[in-house]
Amino acid sequence: RSCSFTGFSTVQSRKLAKSLSRSSVRSRMSLKSPKAYNSLQKGAVIWDPKPLQVKKIFEVLKKGLNEYLEAHQAELDYLSGRHKDTKRNSRLAFYYDLDKQIRSVERYIRKLEFHISKVEELYEAYCIQCRLRDGATNMKHAFSLSPSTKASRESLVELCKNFQECTEDMCFIEGALEVHLGEFHLKMKGLVGFARLCPGDQYEVFVRLGRQKWRLKGKIETDDSQTWDEEEKIFIPNLYDKFEIKVTELRGLATILVGVVTCDSINFFTTKPQAIIVDITELGTIKLQLEVLW
Repeated sequence: RSCSFTGFSTVQSRKLAKSLSRSSVRSRMSLKSPKAYNSLQKGAVIWDPKPLQVKKIFEVLKKGLNEYLEAHQAELDYLSGRHKDTKRNSRLAFYYDLDKQIRSVERYIRKLEFHISKVEELYEAYCIQCRLRDGATNMKHAFSLSPSTKASRESLVELCKNFQECTEDMCFIEGALEVHLGEFHLKMKGLVGFARLCPGDQYEVFVRLGRQKWRLKGKIETDDSQTWDEEEKIFIPNLYDKFEIKVTELRGLATILVGVVTCDSINFFTTKPQAIIVDITELGTIKLQLEVLW
């Protein structure tokens, strides 16, 4: 809803500025040092929150976590049914083994429920800081259009301070949210190139996600199978970075670039393994196939 701030009194603006200051997320939440988070390490602190990206990640993350919760709830229902039948049949050893499985699944479900509630809590706090930051921005703009007085200048200084605090809080929450993104397990499935791939050809695949890197070499065998020196790698997802994949062909001491592509990780937050088939060359004559399990 659009509002006009030109007629806003100095007393009201000071009250709003104070309320913005009191709403700082660090006064209500205990957040760890930014060193704990991927995107805030080694002097890489850039106070530039990205609300739209955070919203997209939050939605797919919550959906994926709920998928896991539903799957384990279905498993619990199945085990509970067998548990009752086994109790009637009095097979004691099998009964206790089944009981242990049920307790294990119940513990995992409680962990998932806590995980989901923590993600929702963080995102709710993030949205509050985002709205406060937008309010401070609108107020700053309104004061810039009004006649300058001592009171308005003081209020403007306070608003700038509150804007900075909200920005920092949003970045801290983004870092805290990254801790809850889990892991991506990548499996190398091989190159697909039809006539482009010949026995004896050697390739190097380089996968990057932020500062995380995976470099592996492979060879096309005489029976058209492929051997790779490494087949699996774990990546820790973050809010911003996409997968960057580069493939080069090795010819003796020379290397020939085959192609470079980027791949968004937003679709990988799901219970089922996801196949990635990307065109390495512009015409798609060579493709790379990976499998991602979250």
